[in-house]
Amino acid sequence: MTDTGMTLAYHRTVFDGWRSMSIALYMTLVGYGVLVGIPVISTAWVNLLGFSEVEVGRVAGADLGGLSLGAVLTALVIARVNRHLLILGSVVLAVGANALCMVMVEYEQVLWLRLIAGVGSGVYTAVAVATLGATSRPARAYNIMLFAFAFSQALELYFLPKMSMNGIYIAFIAFYLFGLLFLKWIPDRPAEAGLDVELDIEDSSGEHHIEHRHVPAYVPWLVLAAIVATYINIGAYWTYIELASLASNATPEWISNLLVWTALFSVLGCLFATVVSNRYGLARPLLVTLVFQAVIVAMLAGGINDTNIMISMFSFNFLWIFVDVYQMATVANVDHSGRFASLMPGAQGLGQILGPNIAASILAFGYDYGAVFVMCGIASLVAMCIYLTMYLRLRKTIPALADAS
Repeated sequence: MTDTGMTLAYHRTVFDGWRSMSIALYMTLVGYGVLVGIPVISTAWVNLLGFSEVEVGRVAGADLGGLSLGAVLTALVIARVNRHLLILGSVVLAVGANALCMVMVEYEQVLWLRLIAGVGSGVYTAVAVATLGATSRPARAYNIMLFAFAFSQALELYFLPKMSMNGIYIAFIAFYLFGLLFLKWIPDRPAEAGLDVELDIEDSSGEHHIEHRHVPAYVPWLVLAAIVATYINIGAYWTYIELASLASNATPEWISNLLVWTALFSVLGCLFATVVSNRYGLARPLLVTLVFQAVIVAMLAGGINDTNIMISMFSFNFLWIFVDVYQMATVANVDHSGRFASLMPGAQGLGQILGPNIAASILAFGYDYGAVFVMCGIASLVAMCIYLTMYLRLRKTIPALADAS
């Protein structure tokens, strides 16, 4: 119970079935495949296609910006269009663009094809994320998703460097096509619409009753803005961390091993996120996490060595889980139509296009990687300030939602 005698009320829906959750989890892993594998994919674009570090930033930004655009387009129609049709259309785009990337390898061609592939993955991922968010316990669903990410990310970072560029594209194509076998497991319509919450209220006599409260529209929009700022940090850091490390005094073999093992370390982040959110809610741990994340990325501004890159990468993956679980669950707690939940990959993608492009511009102006990591830290602090504004305003209106787990 909160101090006001109110807690959020939860009800099971059709989205809580194991089939729906299983295929939605699979789809998020596939849809976010480029995002989590971007360090080694970026290196492959440099080593196998001959792109410059600036061109890599632009291509990565196009791919992840397409993710954002696809999610935005999905948010406009997901409440009224059959979700099976959205998934089919997204697979056509993603598979087609990845296939063309195998024969069209010039920078300008790849740039546009990665944008198209990103749009496909954005629609695909948005439907999956909205499906998980429509469960009765979205924080739990997203925690399971990120737990699975820890292993899929480690597998990507281990196997992708061993593959050719075409092999990477073929792998993405195969995973998209395989998911179509289970298309009918996804509910084709939202369970309910509206931006509101149900509160379980205890009166002075100890009796309970349910009360509906409308949630101000600024709540999900502010969280989405914070997600954009957070992913500016994540996008820039994750795009350039391997390239920056290889250009430093750090040992190349050490960096390759870190990419795999730090991904697995995020499993601990999932476990801690669950324990902490159950005790302290979502908002307060998130505020602290964003500050710590700013510190561990900015610490690389003074130079990279084997020790500080290990601390930074392990901490980054550990805290990334916290941020994603808390931000995504906050949106899903108030949006049952899928409209705002489907925008979350869009917000992430927008941050991902801005982050690598801002970083690429910093490098193009002659600054070093240290300046990129300072920018990453500032972006995380901006996200914290946005989220703090939302939290303080919500504490005055619906405190049970502000401190929800």
